[in-house]
Amino acid sequence: MPNVVEFTPFKLQNGVSVSDFLLASDKLQTEFIAKQKGYISRKLIFDGEKWADLVIWETMDDAKNAAAAWEKNAAADEYMTFIDEKSCTLTHFTVEKSY
Repeated sequence: MPNVVEFTPFKLQNGVSVSDFLLASDKLQTEFIAKQKGYISRKLIFDGEKWADLVIWETMDDAKNAAAAWEKNAAADEYMTFIDEKSCTLTHFTVEKSY
């Protein structure tokens, strides 16, 4: 079965501390994302204006189960306090070919 790429671009809330956001991201990684079934890797990327989480999952079910568990996780709640939710979109892609 192909891997799944989760792509979630977003902007931070106005006035938040980037260093505090990065600490919340580290906490989210260790306390939640890395513990989810099917987790392979995560990258937090930034283009100077927008951020994005890029997470690789083994299967679509793993990605969807993690998204459902996200709603009940304290580290995820804390992470989201830094994010402008109107700018945030979650998309799952299946890997059709790797080079």
